[in-house]
Amino acid sequence: MPKAGEDSKLKRFLFHNQSTAQTIAKNTFWLSFGEIFGRLLRVGLIFYAARVLGAAGYGVFSYMSSLAAILTVFSDMGVSAILIREGAKGEEFRKTYFATALFIKLIVILISFATIVLVAPRITTIPLPSTLVYAIGVLVVFDALRVFGNAVFRAEERMQFEAGTNILTQFIILIGGLYVLTFVPSPANLAIAYAIGSAIGLFLVVYLIKKYFRGIFKSFHRDLVKTILIAGWPIGVSSIFGGVLVNMDSIMIGWFLNAEQVGYYAAAQKPITFLYLLPAFIVGSLLPVMARYARDDKEKFRDIMERGLSMTILLAYPLVAGITLNAQKIISIVYGTEFISAAVPMIILSLTLLITFPGAVIMNAIFSFNRQKEMVPMWIVGTILNALLNLYLIPIMGIVGAAITSLTSQLVVVGVFWYKMRKISHFTILKRTFSIVKATLLMIVAILAGNLLNLPFILLVPLSILVYLSALILFKDATLADITNTVRNSHDVQSPQA
Repeated sequence: MPKAGEDSKLKRFLFHNQSTAQTIAKNTFWLSFGEIFGRLLRVGLIFYAARVLGAAGYGVFSYMSSLAAILTVFSDMGVSAILIREGAKGEEFRKTYFATALFIKLIVILISFATIVLVAPRITTIPLPSTLVYAIGVLVVFDALRVFGNAVFRAEERMQFEAGTNILTQFIILIGGLYVLTFVPSPANLAIAYAIGSAIGLFLVVYLIKKYFRGIFKSFHRDLVKTILIAGWPIGVSSIFGGVLVNMDSIMIGWFLNAEQVGYYAAAQKPITFLYLLPAFIVGSLLPVMARYARDDKEKFRDIMERGLSMTILLAYPLVAGITLNAQKIISIVYGTEFISAAVPMIILSLTLLITFPGAVIMNAIFSFNRQKEMVPMWIVGTILNALLNLYLIPIMGIVGAAITSLTSQLVVVGVFWYKMRKISHFTILKRTFSIVKATLLMIVAILAGNLLNLPFILLVPLSILVYLSALILFKDATLADITNTVRNSHDVQSPQA
């Protein structure tokens, strides 16, 4: 049991902003804990749903979920990012931008709901029950508002509240989903359970930020609407095209193939898209800090960005190695042998982690310099490339062609962003990642040896993690040292809130 002093240090680290390094570490922890724990609950539900609903039923639900994901991103239009960036300047800025951005948000949400209800059933040959369509439409509304509310927590750099609301939301979805899948299993009923859970999560977020609703009409500035739209549209367009790049594959598979193939592809994609969340935790904590240093201290900005890049790479390399070498085992354990066709697409999609993880830092670094407009043309090019490759490859190669398309499109888009950011800030990551490469190679050897010895997967995973972490310590990896030193020493720093 911790002593009183130790308990106080832990509380200061987890619940108070003391320094730049500690605030980044604290917020990264809460974002990671909240999203990982919360999404694990939902991912576990999805895995169970795939087994209960079968490939066809799971494919129908995944098809609508992909549309919902795109429209949830569309309904933001970059206003949340603007709220975070401008709201970090102080409470009065947060109140003004919150009131004005909420007005914009509500209009776009109504457009998103109408699109789901009126357009979705008309762009696929897959039969879609009306109950499912309306439930997904309502889910888009609640999720979009909840994400917008979370932007306030990020602007305040108090991500512990975002973590708590996310966990509660996902827990309620899990309970409702398990009830539905046990007693009244259907894609439509599962969507209703999702919508109810999201609604309860939204109500909690609204309660926690209720002070921003006081005098909301007084805080609304009509002239600021244009400012937010001008600043936010490049971010919104980029986010929309980013969402399209991730979700278009499932939609186009639904056009060319059938619900069962959509289900197989979703089985391969869901674990990978879950992992896409990991760099978002790091970026969510880095963005307010990078935005400040981009204006005031270019060298400090470059140092923060390099650390962020190395942290994402520290996660990406071992994940790709582990998935690539064990894809069939993962599919069989998670979904059952009925979904074994998803193994090859999963291997291909896992390679996108090498692109998207550091890419998340790069894109937010560009945004920190307010040069987000430069990203829009490449998102458009990437989306067109994705559509053309899918049109060509899906009829020939099926879901494997869709996975190749996703990998190629993301490589092209993020590659150009990387080049653009190098022209803004001459960063480098080679020195910080050399030890990560060596540690990953040792982990690969451990996995191959474990597979050769027929080691059970439940033992192979912790063994490979242990080998990787031990190798990082052995090679004195700077990134791991930064993380541990920040956590260990944060309670000794009592500087003003970052």
